[in-house]
Amino acid sequence: AANGAEFRARIAGEVGLELEIVDRETEATLAATGCTPLIDPGADAVVLFDIGGGSSELVWLDRSSPTGRGPPLPKIKAWASLPVGVVTLAERHGGHRVTREIYAAMIEEVAALIDGFVAEYGGLRGDHVHLLGTSGTVTTIAGVHLELRRYERRRVDGCWMVDGEVTRVIERLLGWSYEDRVANACIGAERADLVLAGCAILDAIRLAFPCQRLRVADRGLREGMLVQMMRDDGVWDSQARAP
Repeated sequence: AANGAEFRARIAGEVGLELEIVDRETEATLAATGCTPLIDPGADAVVLFDIGGGSSELVWLDRSSPTGRGPPLPKIKAWASLPVGVVTLAERHGGHRVTREIYAAMIEEVAALIDGFVAEYGGLRGDHVHLLGTSGTVTTIAGVHLELRRYERRRVDGCWMVDGEVTRVIERLLGWSYEDRVANACIGAERADLVLAGCAILDAIRLAFPCQRLRVADRGLREGMLVQMMRDDGVWDSQARAP
């Protein structure tokens, strides 16, 4: 953010806390660290994505290896940060009344941003490659898919969806009015004007990396930070030495 330094100074002056602002590569690494337990151990590679409000991250992960120090370390082959998220996309195209034409325009805009990453890594597809999504978009899609009357993290986190199931949920959401989206327990008023923008970003990713399976993660940066802090503190080292 443009006011990052000003915000840090204000927090330090008013609260006495020294905040650290991480760069986008660190953000991608922490998100990957938090999600590695959900990677299919039989997968050759994984495309991890995190759809945010103002940006979205794409991370190409190779098969991870056990470390003996908590979750496997992510093997990041490449990453990209796209300057588009659900808030910025919805602000440009609208989020209340989304026609098929508007939705297609959203996908086209995001696809153009992914082009460079796809040109280099677009061969990442097949039965032994899967998508791994961590964001409100994918957890919402999973909740609708599971027909949850209220959001349940234990059922959503780690949920597998095949490509056709993702398509069917997005088609349902496109057919709903804004009021219908508000009424759904897994969407609500907070996400009703943003969820279709998130679906458009997801569809652009799916077009770029056609995979048969998507795993949903209700985890990410926070868990990644906790794992890294525990590694730095030697928590798992002491556990490994314990009789």
